[in-house]
Amino acid sequence: MIKTTPFIIAEISANHNGSLKQLKKLIDNAKEHGANAVKIQTYDEKSMAINLDKSYLRIKEGLWKNYTYWNLYKKAKTPYSWHKEIFSYAKKKKILCFSTPFDFNAVEMLEKLNCPMYKIASFEITDIPLIKRVAETKKPIIISTGLSNLKEISLAYQTAKKHGAKDITLLYCVSSYPAPIENFNLNNISILKKKFKCKVGFSDHSKDNTVAITAAALGADVFEKHIALKNQKKGLDIDFSLKGKELREYIEAIKKTKILLGSSNFIRKKNEIKNIKFRRSLYVAESIKKGEKFTKHNLKSLRPKIGLDPIYLFKLLGKKTKKNLPYGLPITRKLLKKIS
Repeated sequence: MIKTTPFIIAEISANHNGSLKQLKKLIDNAKEHGANAVKIQTYDEKSMAINLDKSYLRIKEGLWKNYTYWNLYKKAKTPYSWHKEIFSYAKKKKILCFSTPFDFNAVEMLEKLNCPMYKIASFEITDIPLIKRVAETKKPIIISTGLSNLKEISLAYQTAKKHGAKDITLLYCVSSYPAPIENFNLNNISILKKKFKCKVGFSDHSKDNTVAITAAALGADVFEKHIALKNQKKGLDIDFSLKGKELREYIEAIKKTKILLGSSNFIRKKNEIKNIKFRRSLYVAESIKKGEKFTKHNLKSLRPKIGLDPIYLFKLLGKKTKKNLPYGLPITRKLLKKIS
């Protein structure tokens, strides 16, 4: 399913602000600015939290401070009743659409809509029964790894693999909203690639494109980033979302990094190789008569490279030429056979 590198997922999350019309505009924005896929989240408040206003059920700090978990997810949800139209609209716009299910009911509903692949959210990585159910669909699965240690990631990965998932992608993620630079350890990307030998990507909650650029340089192939509309002021995720054409700038920066990385083999591109003419090669620096010896005075390495590399100077010094050689003549391999 994920064949393009880099593969860019535009996360809509709660930035639709309760409007299906706005959600469609976000799909348009993702398509216009070059995303490979859009992602939504499938849950309702009943599957996420308890409807009680207790201090222990209230968020104490951060972007969503003072919300109860119930009220946050009630406001943030993408209603089930929208899903069929969302998938249909994305198909019409020719952009891949998939979702993060948060419980079994969400998976069953998404299966009826033929959701092409699934994501497990960072906070659900320890929900092994949910991972098992998603894996049983045998569809590609992306697992976000925020907060997780390697033992937890390994259990989630092995569970998905054991129960039918053949196409698994792990996303390095920092579960802070927004995530400050000092919270990252991007070397985790290399560690995940080495340990699990699968596709590895980056779920990006930062406010600095340098983080994603560095992630690309370290081998991340899949990138997930929250999006919002141009000039959008409100949204539960607005503080760490790309607005309008910022998405295109983000994608272009990642693609440039991938171009700069190039091949895993040591190579030189043709456009560079053509400048090999600016290297040195051996030339006759003074006219040499037949029978005279080559010396450091009558044979020099000069630009451009037409003849033999300067290393051949050591092989020629002290030898006699079998022909008259005029000033300025390049010493080529063919000539060398005739004169030595």
